[in-house]
Amino acid sequence: MRLITLEDDPQLGEAIAAGLRQLGHAVDWFREGAMADAAIGRAPYDALVLDLGLPGTDGMVWLRRWRERGLTLPVLILTARDVVDHRIAGLDAGADDYLIKPISIDELAARLRAMLRRATGRVQPEWTHGALRYDPATKQVHWHERPVELTARELALLEALLKHPQRVLSKTQLQEQLYDWSGSEPESNALEVHVHHLRRKIHPAIVRTVRGVGYALGAPEPGA
Repeated sequence: MRLITLEDDPQLGEAIAAGLRQLGHAVDWFREGAMADAAIGRAPYDALVLDLGLPGTDGMVWLRRWRERGLTLPVLILTARDVVDHRIAGLDAGADDYLIKPISIDELAARLRAMLRRATGRVQPEWTHGALRYDPATKQVHWHERPVELTARELALLEALLKHPQRVLSKTQLQEQLYDWSGSEPESNALEVHVHHLRRKIHPAIVRTVRGVGYALGAPEPGA
């Protein structure tokens, strides 16, 4: 997933971003609402982790603004405000989930996966595409019941394609799912290398090239 976190506490913000990256997610962390607001318009995020006690404009105000603008990005409030009325207000303002600090990264990641399933209309925790099975929680991939070992980037690419099985995604769209703004620019042929590895490790037809456009998930069964 490509995630955005809005947390003003430097220690907690860094810990959340680092923990989610270790689980294979691309994460952009911001300490001010205005910066996160600008980033939302520049990258295709899957979910937002929002602190309420922000300097200047409160997180609840930002949430209401985004929903009034029609932003449908799933939002998980992560805050120390544990009064029931605060939870009700946050959910009524448009949050999809509400989590009280302190938290574990594993629970936060599980709630984000649940939000993504709801947002994409998926009921089952495991994603399937013909003979391919992918479990976002364990990052395990099976092809015809055979386990497939993939790197973190290869898993991120496969997940991006599985999220949109009927769409052709451009190179830019895929790179935006794989890389956040915390690291250096990827090599110019990095995406092509990852595609090659998916084809070699799973099946040559698992990723389809659409010349001049980008890549798409292949047919559910080879030759179909």
